[in-house]
Amino acid sequence: MPARIEYDRIAPDSTKGLTELMRFVRSGSLPPALLELVFLRASQINGCAYCLDLHSRRARRLGLAEAQLDTLGGWEESPAFSEKERAALAWTESLTRIGRRHVPDAVWDRVKAQFSEREIVDLSIAVVEINAWNRLMIAFRTPPTFGIKAAGPPASGAAAEVPPASGH
Repeated sequence: MPARIEYDRIAPDSTKGLTELMRFVRSGSLPPALLELVFLRASQINGCAYCLDLHSRRARRLGLAEAQLDTLGGWEESPAFSEKERAALAWTESLTRIGRRHVPDAVWDRVKAQFSEREIVDLSIAVVEINAWNRLMIAFRTPPTFGIKAAGPPASGAAAEVPPASGH
């Protein structure tokens, strides 16, 4: 399925705010591996192939267990996740599907038992970020890259993944 529009070419500054949000999330209090689980789960719910491709590769590079990646869609039944990861995934699902049921008190209680207030803020902003990227990638039909290498090496001399239109 071809991309509908190259938003980064048409409006180069269109995702500047999202990129700043991304920097905030990556510099926050949450470990990168947990963030990748959150990004993957929201992307599964939303059906974003681009983000699933990108974040599953990042998760593997960070050393996430294959059992977690294989059973993420059924995390509530899988023994592969810690209580903290389960709380983060429940929070992710509630915020991603907020229009259906808002955030139940049980989900709030679960996340509050596992995370500090700062971590809850960081986690919430991470969910907001990935949902925004999902919506852009889906709306504009940005295709997954499947790790295709960019033409020409980056400044470091190593081959790089084709960057998403947004730098996400």
